[in-house]
Amino acid sequence: MQSRTIASPRDVLTPDTLSLLQTVQQTGSFAAAARKLGLVPSAVTYRIRQVEDALDVLLFDRSTRQARMTEAGAELLREGARLLDDIDAVANRVRRVATGWEAQFTIAADSVISRPVIMELAEAFFALNPPTRLRIRDETLTGTLEALTNGQADLALGVVLEPGNVAGIAGKPLGSLAFVYAVAPHHPLATAAEPLPDALLQQHRAVAAADSVQRGHGITLGLLGGQDVLTVSTMPAKLDAQLRGLGCGFLPEPMARPYVETGRLVVRQVQRATRLVRVGYAWRGGESARHGRALAWWLQQLESPATRTALLERHQGP
Repeated sequence: MQSRTIASPRDVLTPDTLSLLQTVQQTGSFAAAARKLGLVPSAVTYRIRQVEDALDVLLFDRSTRQARMTEAGAELLREGARLLDDIDAVANRVRRVATGWEAQFTIAADSVISRPVIMELAEAFFALNPPTRLRIRDETLTGTLEALTNGQADLALGVVLEPGNVAGIAGKPLGSLAFVYAVAPHHPLATAAEPLPDALLQQHRAVAAADSVQRGHGITLGLLGGQDVLTVSTMPAKLDAQLRGLGCGFLPEPMARPYVETGRLVVRQVQRATRLVRVGYAWRGGESARHGRALAWWLQQLESPATRTALLERHQGP
């Protein structure tokens, strides 16, 4: 006697079968579902039995003439409805991606760039109802450009190195970013005589934002040899540490400004030269490459001087 071959769950849990289960649940019986679908009742019974055998569960209570779902059947129906919605959504995304939208668009944003402004731009982007999934990566220093050059990002905001030296990368300036040397008002350097010499700064712990570069050693800015260092991952974390008096160092002037105005930070003059950093944005593909619609939209926004200024200047939300 031959044993009956049982299909696997992947073989039987098809969109058609999930729709069949929905119809049985809605009509209340196998026979009514068969009439609605133009099938013979035995075909409906056979397909449901296939699913039950594959999952080794009972989906319907057959003790009455009504097709009452078991708890397992109700759970399959709930998950099946979600899967059918996902299939519809994927189909819509594929149709829309065919119109030129990227399936996913990743932005590498240096930690000196305003997060509130990025979120406002993201809000405007999503208002277009694009099929593109948006991803934003937090980066620092050379890690921002590296995320672009190694293919992990499509657009880099806040690059501090010249992107034109990298093949296949185009870039434009966002603007110049001034840095100020700032400490908490209770820090010993807050009342020291200005300008503060390097020999004095070296005696106090500095706070540094670590370069997020994955390959190589990255770069370090504003530190003195032999100086004690507290290293954090982003510029906002560096700001927080300096507000607490955990150390001292240079901060982007726009980021420090609200705390200087309220007395929570004190700007100090130092003997070394004032730091003014040229910050830009870059993208893969070069100036003449054909852009996807998501990249084209973001590049269009960055053509606005007001947007470029806000990305560097406005670090507090509305």
